[in-house]
Amino acid sequence: MSNEFDVIVIGSGPGGYVCAIRCAQLGMKTALVEKYKTLGGTCLNVGCIPSKAWLDSSERFFEASHHFKDHGIEVENLKLDFPKMRERVEAVVSQITKGVEFLMKKNKITVLEGTGSFKDANTVSVSGSEYKAKNIVIATGSKPASFPGMEIDKKRIISSTEALYLKDKERPKSLTVIGGGVIGLEMGSVFQRLGTEVTVVEYADSILPTMDRELGKEMMKVLKKNGVKFHLNTAVQNVENTGDSTKVTAKTKDGKELIFETDYTLVSVGRRPFTDGLGLENIGIELDERNRVPVNDHLQTNHSHIFAIGDVVRGAMLAHKAEEEGVFVAELLAGQKPHLNYDLVPGVVYTWPEVASVGKTEEELKAAGVKFNKGKFPFKASGRAKASEESDGFVKVLSDSSTDEVLGVHMIGPRTADMIAEAVLAMEYRASAEDIARVCHPHPTFTESLKEAALDATGKRALHI
Repeated sequence: MSNEFDVIVIGSGPGGYVCAIRCAQLGMKTALVEKYKTLGGTCLNVGCIPSKAWLDSSERFFEASHHFKDHGIEVENLKLDFPKMRERVEAVVSQITKGVEFLMKKNKITVLEGTGSFKDANTVSVSGSEYKAKNIVIATGSKPASFPGMEIDKKRIISSTEALYLKDKERPKSLTVIGGGVIGLEMGSVFQRLGTEVTVVEYADSILPTMDRELGKEMMKVLKKNGVKFHLNTAVQNVENTGDSTKVTAKTKDGKELIFETDYTLVSVGRRPFTDGLGLENIGIELDERNRVPVNDHLQTNHSHIFAIGDVVRGAMLAHKAEEEGVFVAELLAGQKPHLNYDLVPGVVYTWPEVASVGKTEEELKAAGVKFNKGKFPFKASGRAKASEESDGFVKVLSDSSTDEVLGVHMIGPRTADMIAEAVLAMEYRASAEDIARVCHPHPTFTESLKEAALDATGKRALHI
């Protein structure tokens, strides 16, 4: 095997392996470095994929135990096999990571196992061997963050990584979730559906604080209805592993002390870029104040042939954003003129109901002084949602009051994770609310709710409210 490549990609998460595939497709001799034995990074192994598998399994259990009877389906002696559910998740992860391995072989990409570290600006050391490349891409992702007083011990005080693979024979009876963001709510939802008593402690005054506030408000209403307890405006002071349980000490905004004693505490206060061991000091790359690798608009570092993508650079820590950046870099190296619109990277929360958003929030438009029209359609008025017993949530369309261009779309409800793609496509082509309203949507579908919200944004013309 030659030790010289056109491109070396460090990190095999969605950004890294997609970048490697696109480089190979474009005729570049490519190597992919991964320190673990399985490819796919956080997303495929301990993030997106296993969490969605858990969410799907837990939703089926919840439906069987709570809603099947509404459909005329009687289930007797319903039982949760927690280890079996975990085994299915592990099988899903194995299948998908093996799929990535196949793609590497198919595209003749050399996989180098070990930690990639810069010896110099053109040389990467992996497991004692040195490899040279004309171009290098840093795609090492991120890891769970924590704050003083809530250090993760991976036993009782856990991150999402440990939560996905609990070895207990039975599901936990109780769980405290620190953080009301995407990861906390998704994992909290999993355990709540399985019968765990879940308490969410959030420092801010709302959950999903980075999304449109109406989404967080509706999400909290639904989760409360299902039994999740919330403590907002509450700061965690300390988390203690007491042996077979945990003790969380927190303080409310008005100074009241609260104690939460539960089987586990899940720390989900965000993620931080993972750059440990890269040897960036050897090539003069200094991290910014948030430990990210600084890059320009072409994702180049201070070395024009060294790029960085995904969670290690600015922007949303999302797998699909990393993938787009990986393709962007590959096509740039091939002399093409790729396109990447950071304003239209959708965000999704895979709870049930699902939450999805793209573009500007109502709060952002108000703060910027932009005049806008607002259209809103509730799923309780959707025929398909009614037929599916899915009446929670709504679709909201925000459009410019003078041009009618769609500026933001925010959804909470059934299958909104898939529905949001229509809004992204429309906004990519700078569609107006009228454009969406004029498109014939099949009936009965959940997507009709987007059309109705667009109608509501153009003169309150919604037909079914």
